[in-house]
Amino acid sequence: MELLQNNLIYLIPLIGLIGIAIMISKSAWVIKQDAGDENMKTLAGYIADGAMAFLKAEWKVLSYFVVIAAVLLAYSGTLIESSSWVIAVSFIIGAFTSALAGYIGMNIATKANVRTTQAARTSLAKALKVSFTAGSVMGIGVVGLAILGLGGLFIVFYQVYVINTGGEVNGLAMQKALEVLAGFSLGAESIALFARVGGGIYTKAADVGADLVGKVEAGIPEDDVRNPATIADNVGDNVGDVAGMGADLFGSFVATLLATMVLGREINSIDNFGGIAPILLPMVIAGLGLLFSIISTSLVRIKEETDSVQNALNLGNWSSIILTAIASFFAVKWIMPDNMILRGYEFTSTDVFMAIIVGLIVGALMSIITEYYTSMGKRPVLSIIKQSSTGHATNIIGGLSVGMESTVLPILVLAGGIYGSYHFAGFYGVAIAAAGMMATTAMQLAIDAFGPVADNAGGIAEMSQLPEEVRNRTDNLDAVGNTTAATGKGFAIASAALTSLALFAAFVGLAGIDKIDIYNADVLAGLFVGAMIPFIFSSLCISAVGRAAMDMVKEVRRQFREIPGIMEYKAKPEYEKCVAISTKASIREMMLPGAIALLVPLIVGFTFGPEVLGGLLAGVTVSGVLMGMFQSNAGGAWDNAKKSFEKGVEIDGVMHYKNSEPHKASVTGDTVGDPFKDTSGPSMNILIKLMSIVSLIIAPHINVGTNLEAKNIKQDTQKIIIVDNQESKIVRY
Repeated sequence: MELLQNNLIYLIPLIGLIGIAIMISKSAWVIKQDAGDENMKTLAGYIADGAMAFLKAEWKVLSYFVVIAAVLLAYSGTLIESSSWVIAVSFIIGAFTSALAGYIGMNIATKANVRTTQAARTSLAKALKVSFTAGSVMGIGVVGLAILGLGGLFIVFYQVYVINTGGEVNGLAMQKALEVLAGFSLGAESIALFARVGGGIYTKAADVGADLVGKVEAGIPEDDVRNPATIADNVGDNVGDVAGMGADLFGSFVATLLATMVLGREINSIDNFGGIAPILLPMVIAGLGLLFSIISTSLVRIKEETDSVQNALNLGNWSSIILTAIASFFAVKWIMPDNMILRGYEFTSTDVFMAIIVGLIVGALMSIITEYYTSMGKRPVLSIIKQSSTGHATNIIGGLSVGMESTVLPILVLAGGIYGSYHFAGFYGVAIAAAGMMATTAMQLAIDAFGPVADNAGGIAEMSQLPEEVRNRTDNLDAVGNTTAATGKGFAIASAALTSLALFAAFVGLAGIDKIDIYNADVLAGLFVGAMIPFIFSSLCISAVGRAAMDMVKEVRRQFREIPGIMEYKAKPEYEKCVAISTKASIREMMLPGAIALLVPLIVGFTFGPEVLGGLLAGVTVSGVLMGMFQSNAGGAWDNAKKSFEKGVEIDGVMHYKNSEPHKASVTGDTVGDPFKDTSGPSMNILIKLMSIVSLIIAPHINVGTNLEAKNIKQDTQKIIIVDNQESKIVRY
């Protein structure tokens, strides 16, 4: 036990390495599966080539951003005592690792899609095994990289800035180590935002073109080989829903742990780990969550064609949550001291454990509520289906109302989670609740990533004109995947809300302010401006999809008009031109939304000071969480309303199927919902976290000096002494 105690800090990146090793093993298994006939392999090759072409173009642009940002960070790090030029190195590592996380997911997804199609020729059970294993490669790989990167860098910075200098773990030395480590999170979130926005614009431009021209005008399926936009549409599933989501949750995971570590530094802890137990705990919980997620992935399986895929996924999800909760109790009791205090709020190790449980419960409830609002056969989706019978406008009205209604229960759950976690352990409780929620990210991401793989598998089955039973199996997986994608976005936005609150608390401490007083006119102005930002951000994302979709629609119409023989399978569409349209549009249009997230906190912070910036962050967080939930849930409900018509739905005693008038109305609703659920909606959680992280990094630069700890007053003028580890007194001499 003593050996483990002395080396716990080194065990954290080791768990990350274990995760990466298992990821490699699972990836090798997927690649060994049968990829089908030559036609299937050719179609899968088009998708893989298009996805890589997009990533290369995106990485080229982002490499310029990373270099410029790193130079500015290096310079800023030399201006204050609590930072260093090394923050630029940390930033570059975070950016690279985030991009790598997205690539890992996309690479395995483009290999697994055709193998899932081939497996579906055998059985639903085999198709689920291939697609979910591919999803688990992404989930385990993303979390393994995050734990390895964050844990490894913390060891280095702790050694350099604290141990080697003999600095205090609660003082300037550790503040410097964590400030430099924050560069890793900034790099991860920056890449995540561009990947999510760029990938979302790409996939929805292609999807809208495939739907409006292929389905509505030409009367063929969106995945029909005759549809010129079908390859771009399938590429989009990978670059948006896989690579974008991978980078997104990588950034969320890192930001959550960082926020908890920054707050943990302020706790004077008498423990067996040199006083850093509150800093170590979130990383330990994350490591345990990864291990139990790996174990739980083996429980996701079915035997019969009639078995529920959703139930199999739920079993794996709940197993990972319950096992992590049990292990967290013993971890907290072992690592944390019995009594702690943070900013005058006293709490115990049991309180910390209860805050973790609150986080796990909030995450689970968010998934359940989101599943209800976006699943087939449930009241919200059925209400949209019914309103499709009276036209396109009533379908839109129904989807908007469902999206707005879907914010009520999640916000109440989130508010209860914030209140409960704060009640137990103050702001550290809020932060560790977010860490508890994110602990099972590997399982959440595996469930999420399996959906786009199944979607692509169905597309390849349609393009290859495989038997109907194959498409029925892939449709079964795809329908569940639509719901899991929506629940994944609900989970991500809930975790972002808790993480942003924790980052906000850390920002207040580092900026030297005690509170954000909205009674002040300038702070209230900042609050209103912050609340506006998610709206203009969403506007830019949605209008970007609209412009790119117009170009796509014109190109698809041109090909149907000018290339004779497409509809008779005598001529091959020019897929590459549609791929090029989506690629160029997404790269061009992602820059302005990204600039807003990065530059607004800098401008407000340096112009108006930390309190106004705090008001801005509060406005962004509240407005962004609501916008994210509304858009993601409305889009998911519209999508499954449309898919319901493929099996037939009964409206007022009459059955309606594909190509009926109500189905065409549902296609319109799904088209409106596409940028909601896959571009602007899921980008909200990155927006609010990225602005909080930028604010956290500049906090020491704009410090107003009213907070003793943030002022870094030298020991020869003031000295902090701890009395019974419960209260701090300032002694002048």
